[in-house]
Amino acid sequence: MLKKISYLLISTLIFQVVVTDFARADGITWTSRVQDGNNSWRSVAYGNNIFVAVSYTDGTGNQVMTSPDGITWTRRTSAANRQWRSVTFGNGLFVAVANGTFNSETDNRVMTSPDGITWTARTLIPDSTWISVTYGNGVFVATSYTSGTGNQVMTSPDGTTWTARTSAADGQWYGVTYGNGLFVAVSRAGASDRVMTSPNGTTWTAITTPEGLQLDWRSVTYGNGLFVAVGVSGTGTRVMTSPDGTTWTLRTSAADISWTSVTYGNGSFVAVASNGTGNGVMTSPDGITWTSRTSAADNQWNGVTYGDGIFVSVSLTGTNRVMTSGEIGLGARTAEAARVAAVNAEAARVAAANAEAARKAKEQQELREILAIIPKIGELTLGLGETTKILTSTKCVKGKSTKFVKKGAKCPRGFIRAR
Repeated sequence: MLKKISYLLISTLIFQVVVTDFARADGITWTSRVQDGNNSWRSVAYGNNIFVAVSYTDGTGNQVMTSPDGITWTRRTSAANRQWRSVTFGNGLFVAVANGTFNSETDNRVMTSPDGITWTARTLIPDSTWISVTYGNGVFVATSYTSGTGNQVMTSPDGTTWTARTSAADGQWYGVTYGNGLFVAVSRAGASDRVMTSPNGTTWTAITTPEGLQLDWRSVTYGNGLFVAVGVSGTGTRVMTSPDGTTWTLRTSAADISWTSVTYGNGSFVAVASNGTGNGVMTSPDGITWTSRTSAADNQWNGVTYGDGIFVSVSLTGTNRVMTSGEIGLGARTAEAARVAAVNAEAARVAAANAEAARKAKEQQELREILAIIPKIGELTLGLGETTKILTSTKCVKGKSTKFVKKGAKCPRGFIRAR
């Protein structure tokens, strides 16, 4: 009983730790983490119980790293040596896109992986500088920042086969996201059309942004019923929001620094910047009111994501090019809780087996003791029988022969009564 109580107490404590870590994942307190390799890590995504980061600096098949908890990272072999700019997860698949190559090749600007570890290059990709990719409504959508003529979008139902689509305007489409049944892309340059939307990734509509909103927008996300975009230009207004992707409103950013990436998770919007001094993070509960937060280091933070109860950001520069908010991921805690529960279950099984073995051993000992007594009982029975004969009969002897006759009867011929 005492052991069972101990197991329950341990399980309760583990549950409390998991809940506490989940609650701390708010983007306020950040911790530096050691990356696996000093690449320029540009983007990070979460899916299938793993974080995946990609790099656009030159390397020899080492432009991917993965982590189960955002803390411990392992380098992985990329499918091709490209300038990987964005990675996303959808429908059980990681998809990364590149904006260029190091040897003027035009192929293999997409790679896919089911687990973030083994990657496959995809060919016959429309030739452009792909810089952002997302997933929604059963389709992957990538956007490009190369000025072109209506060819700055491509889509794929499976991450393998890609089709060029006509963009709504010729801009530099740096960020794309999906939410509330709508794809939304934002541009860093162009005319008055710095936003375009699509319900399916195929047909796009340009959204005219007022003059005050014609800024250098770099990233967009969706959460809590709101689209939120961040940028690197503007005076005090480097955030804009929209409930529907069409009507946009400027918001006051926490600082006038280069906000390069934004995400949503655990009830908070979190944005990171590629410059700033101790203020490279800002957070908001609603996308409207923003507060500066101290980043783990003054690095060029260029990607941020949320998953498994933790925010993870990656950087182009710095000694430690990963930072996390949330201590340890919920999944890691849950896995640890499951491991401890399994250990406890095994301990309970062993204890029960030992108790059963002890019970059987005791039974066997008792049986041995009973068997040892049985011969003595037989001897005692024989002794009692002899005594009974003496008390109820007359003993007659003839030399060495002995006979018993009924008490009071005569001895046989030749026998005499024993004295």
